[in-house]
Amino acid sequence: MTPLEGALWLVRRGFPVFPADHPGTEQCTGIGRGHNPATCTDRGKHPCVPFTRAHTLDEDQVHSSIGARLRNVGIAVGACSGPDATRLLVVDSDRPNAIEDAAAAFGHRHTRTMRVTTAKGHHDYYWAPASTQLGNGLGALRGKFDGDVRSGNGYVIGPGSLHATGVVYELADPDQPPVELPAWLLTALQATPARPGGAPATGQAPKTEGRLTPLVRFVLESTDGERNNRLYWAACRAFDQRADDGPAVAGALLAAASHIGLSEAEARQTITSAYRARATR
Repeated sequence: MTPLEGALWLVRRGFPVFPADHPGTEQCTGIGRGHNPATCTDRGKHPCVPFTRAHTLDEDQVHSSIGARLRNVGIAVGACSGPDATRLLVVDSDRPNAIEDAAAAFGHRHTRTMRVTTAKGHHDYYWAPASTQLGNGLGALRGKFDGDVRSGNGYVIGPGSLHATGVVYELADPDQPPVELPAWLLTALQATPARPGGAPATGQAPKTEGRLTPLVRFVLESTDGERNNRLYWAACRAFDQRADDGPAVAGALLAAASHIGLSEAEARQTITSAYRARATR
């Protein structure tokens, strides 16, 4: 399956898509605040358009945006609507059977659903109740699951796309649609995670002192669609202010990012990008 074939398969089943960077191009074609295509080392994953607005279900647009040039296919998770207005949630396992092992740890068996194999593991697609606001937090899965979740204004790379390692994202079973999010998994994702070392729980705003306080507040006031951008901006300002105290800066902002629903991996990547951007000025 090529990216174009994957994109057409998706839109014919109601999954809005958009063009993403392809590792075969000379330079990253992705966009985004704080992203430098010339120095990008995480190829094949960055959106080429503002994906929360510039996604499509139109096959002609798919041909012109993905088929006419070398691009991967991205799926705008928040734009996907399932039966009874359910919303898409994708569980991203960083190794094979990670979600199966997590299910077993909670006393359940994994529910077979639409699956796309990736370079490291797989993406499992589920329909979550429209009434829930799950975000990208792991909830009670933190520490028991090797991976992340994507919902709301998140995105994933779709079948037919090429990973930088040369692995093609593939549908495990093209006839298997997403199923309803299992009750155990919904409960786990909605739970307040236990945090090590006395760090604040999800319901408690992280505290800090001094010049970082307004920046932490700036991150905490983020809404869906602007969380990563605001985190990046705050991290840049924080590293400018406290260049000699990187761990304290990162720790305060990471706690704030986790509080608003960003996954730890996603928040760390954003903060690291900000640190590198300030260090190379």
